[in-house]
Amino acid sequence: MANTKKFPPFFLFVLFFCCFFSTSSSNFVPDIKVQQDKDDPYVGVNIGTDVSNLLSPADLVAFLQLQKITHIRLYDADPDILKALAKTKIRVIISVPNNQILAIGSSNTTAAAWIGRNVAAYYPETLITAIAVGDEILTTVPSSAPLLMPAIESLYSALVAANLHTQIKISTPNAASIILDPFPPSQAFFNQSMSSVLSQLLQFLSRTQSPLMMNLYPYYVFMQNKGVVPIDNSLFKPLTPSKEMVDPNTLLHYTNVLDAMIDSVYFSMKNLNITDVVVLVTESGWPSKGDSKEPYATIDNADTYNSNLIKHIIDRSGTPLHPEITSSVYIYELFNEDLRSPPVSEANWGLFHGNSTPVYLLHVSGSGTFLANDTTNQTYCIAMDGIDKRTMQAALDWACGPGRANCSEIQPGESCYQPNDVKNHASYAFDSYYQKEGASPGSCDFKGVAMITTTDPSHGNCIFPGSKKVTNKTSQVANATQASGANTIRFLGAQTSTFDKNVHVLFGVALCLFYYSLIQVQLS
Repeated sequence: MANTKKFPPFFLFVLFFCCFFSTSSSNFVPDIKVQQDKDDPYVGVNIGTDVSNLLSPADLVAFLQLQKITHIRLYDADPDILKALAKTKIRVIISVPNNQILAIGSSNTTAAAWIGRNVAAYYPETLITAIAVGDEILTTVPSSAPLLMPAIESLYSALVAANLHTQIKISTPNAASIILDPFPPSQAFFNQSMSSVLSQLLQFLSRTQSPLMMNLYPYYVFMQNKGVVPIDNSLFKPLTPSKEMVDPNTLLHYTNVLDAMIDSVYFSMKNLNITDVVVLVTESGWPSKGDSKEPYATIDNADTYNSNLIKHIIDRSGTPLHPEITSSVYIYELFNEDLRSPPVSEANWGLFHGNSTPVYLLHVSGSGTFLANDTTNQTYCIAMDGIDKRTMQAALDWACGPGRANCSEIQPGESCYQPNDVKNHASYAFDSYYQKEGASPGSCDFKGVAMITTTDPSHGNCIFPGSKKVTNKTSQVANATQASGANTIRFLGAQTSTFDKNVHVLFGVALCLFYYSLIQVQLS
C-alpha cells in the first residue's frame, strides 16, 4: 500500500522558501540595472578645440595622463588625437559632427566608410567606447531630425559588419529642452513634436543596450528660474530639509538640481514604456566668468559645482528615483575655449586655460587620483555678500558664543580686527568654526549667510584659520575619515558580484537538499 503520509506544513514552507529565495532573489533587480555600466560610474571631460595655441595631440594625451583623466569626449574624430591615444587606456567617445548627418543618413556606404576610417582604423589600440551621432540635433538642427535615426542605424550596421557592435555603443546627445515640465520629475514628458524620433531612438537604445546621452546644465535651470530654484540646490550644497525640493506625486526629496533633471529623463522614458535605458550625462558644468548679465558665473561657483559634482558621482549617490544607478558625467569642459563667440561665459567653461594652467583648483579629496591639479584641500567659510547687518551680527554672535569659534584675532588691536566691520569679522569667525568642525560642508551655513570658497580670504597680517598649517592638518585628517566612510558605504551598497550570486545560489540549493532529506526522514 502506498505511503499516504503528507508533508508537514512547516517543512513544506521551509522548502518552498529556500528554493524560491536561492533561485529568485538575485533577480529582484529593476530592468534598468540590465544596462548599468560594467565599470563604476566615472567622471570624464569634454575637449573642445576652439582654443588658441591648443596643445599638440601628444602633449594633450600626456596632460590627460598627468591629470589621471580616463574618459574623454571629442566633438569629432580627430585622427591625430586618436593616434596619440593609442595604448593609453584612456577611453574616448568620438562624434559625428552635425554637418555630416545628412550624408551618413542617406547612404549605408558612407556610414560604412566613416566607421572604417574613424573607428576600425584605431580600435582596439585606441579605446573608443561610443559614437555620439551629432550634438543636440533635435533642438539645434531640427531639419536634420528625419535623418538622425537612419544615420544611427547605418552606423550600427557598419559596426555589426566589423564585429564591433558589442564593444562600441551608439547614441546621440540631447539638450535638456527635449523634456517639457521637468519639475516635479514625475510630471516630465518628452516634447510631443519630437516623440516619433525619440520613440525610435529609445527603442534602438533599448535593443542595443546603449545609454541615452543628455546634456544637463543646472546652471541654466538656475539662471532661467532665479527666485524659484535656489543657488545652493544648483551647486550641490548641503541643504536643510526645508530647502529640499519635494516631488508632490512621489514624495521623493531632491537635494540638487542635477538629480531632478536626471529623474525627469527617466520619467519621460517611462511614459514611452522604456525602462531599461540608462542616462549618460554627456555635458554638465558651470562657467567661471561671465558678463554683467551672468553674475553667478564666478570661479567660486564653478569650483563648487564641479568639485561637488565629482564627489557626487564618485560616491555613487544615484538619484532619488534610482538610488541604485549613478549616471556617469562628462564635465564641460577641459579647456577654456577662448575663440568662442560672446557671451563671455561661452569662453569660460574650462577647468584649465589653453596653456594647461588651472583656472581654479578643484577640491575633490577622497575621490581617488582624478585630476591631479587637486594639490590642496584648503577650503574656507566666509560671509556672503548682500546680507543685512542684523542677520550677520546674529550669526557672528552665535559663532563666537555657542559655536565656540576662536574669535580672539578679531578683537581690537589684534591682526584681523581691521577692517572693522561685521562682514569681515563674521568671515573670520565662520572660518574658525568651520575649520574646528573639520571643514565639513554642513558646518558652513549659519542660516544661509555663509558660503564655502577656495579663495584664501587672508589679508595682510590677518591669516585665516584655514591657512594655518596645524588647522590644515586637522582638516585633512577629518576629510580622510569622511572619504574612508564613503568607501565603506560604497562597498556595502555595491552591486553583488557574479561570484557572490553563484555562491548564494549554491548555498540555497544545499539548504533545499538538507531540508528535503529531513522531510524524507519524517515520511519514513
